[in-house]
Amino acid sequence: MMEWFENEEFWRQLYPYMFPADRFAATPEQVTQMLSLVGITQGRVLDLCCGPGRHSVELARRGFAVTGVDLTPFLLDRARERAGEAGVAIEWVQEDMRCFCRSAAFDLACSLFTSWGYFGDEENVQVLRNVRESLAPGGVFVMELLGKERVASVWKESISTDYPDGTVLIQRPRVRDNWCRIENDWILLKDGGVRTFHFEHAVYSARELRDRLIGAGFTTVDLYGGLDGSEYALGAPPRLVAVARV
Repeated sequence: MMEWFENEEFWRQLYPYMFPADRFAATPEQVTQMLSLVGITQGRVLDLCCGPGRHSVELARRGFAVTGVDLTPFLLDRARERAGEAGVAIEWVQEDMRCFCRSAAFDLACSLFTSWGYFGDEENVQVLRNVRESLAPGGVFVMELLGKERVASVWKESISTDYPDGTVLIQRPRVRDNWCRIENDWILLKDGGVRTFHFEHAVYSARELRDRLIGAGFTTVDLYGGLDGSEYALGAPPRLVAVARV
């Protein structure tokens, strides 16, 4: 049976709502913050689950040698278009992140915008092992995702968003497996039609994420409340950022 993330129509139909113009506009600042956080100014970068290439293209603009990996042809096509418009050369690889691994090939790896956790726990950890193996000595892995603490603090049974063109997007999240996973139905009301897309992913607390990174072979893990290096403290910051070093 096809997994939800293998459904091209999911990404095609929801692309405008997942990747609006303001999200692309915020990318240069995010990359600046990330590079400042890890202290890397040059080298080879793995953008894992790169999507439409937001961060890959910006990193390439700054002189990094970038490899963008994603499973979805539609998103990789958008990434190629953006790289072409920017005039940068990037290696694009269509592959499942559970399988992609290049021994000691990268100085920096990143997994941003909650693009990890699609699988069961053991397979999620296998992805972390693959990244660890793919980093050269002294390499760094940056993860940016929605942490369990934040999910619980802002939980709503239903979220409805209206767009200027009349489209309405309704989100219907549900907790599964004792707060280990979140299921979500996104209901798209557009042009008089209704489309429903189902997806799910694991959700990790800061401690759970750190434990899995250490278990995957990273030597140190520092946790933050954003790419700006803010503290992951009481009040559940908007994002959970992990900086894991080989």
